[in-house]
Amino acid sequence: MVRGMITRLVTAGTAFAAALALAAGTAPAAAQAAPKAPQPTAVQVTGNGLEEAVRVDQADRPKLFQMLMSEVNWLGSATSSTSAPKTATLGAKYTVTVLVKDAPNQIYHLYPLAAGGPRAHRPAKQPSGKMTEGWFYGRLSMPEALRLAGAPLEAKPDVVGGGIGGGVGTDLTEEEASAFDEVTAAVTEFRRLFLLNGAVLLIILTGLAGMAFLIRRRV
Repeated sequence: MVRGMITRLVTAGTAFAAALALAAGTAPAAAQAAPKAPQPTAVQVTGNGLEEAVRVDQADRPKLFQMLMSEVNWLGSATSSTSAPKTATLGAKYTVTVLVKDAPNQIYHLYPLAAGGPRAHRPAKQPSGKMTEGWFYGRLSMPEALRLAGAPLEAKPDVVGGGIGGGVGTDLTEEEASAFDEVTAAVTEFRRLFLLNGAVLLIILTGLAGMAFLIRRRV
């Protein structure tokens, strides 16, 4: 009887160790095997008050490029958060085109002066393929980001971390860059780490519960 109980405990422990190794080892490998998304190289802005398209290249103006990207880079995978507003309440419209090696990859419409706060629209027809159409509440920094790109909008430096000085189209210094990107990246990394650790903890607790159940039955 004792030998049988020991055998079952060893078997349960072996299965637990294998599951733990699988959870800790295969998850990163699966992440590494995922195809790498194309990296944007420039952003193009057109719209009300802009006589011609404004192009912001990452290599030339990295801070302004980053600021404009922060207004749209989350829209591709986000779920629509609001219904389509009435056209009369949207105000000035600006189209932001994300370029990958000079080729359009994503297109979004931004409405920085919409009633109730900035709005963003994701068209169903995209250069990279068809997507689900969606409407979103935009970031409060949207008007300032577009103004710095050249749009004739009222300055609102108070909505950008660190404040922004200078005139229309002025590039950003390190201190003037928005902190939203760093916070978003930190939250995403924490969420990923939490889910992985949660899965490992669940496996450990399941293994311990199984071993305790076997011991209780034999005692």
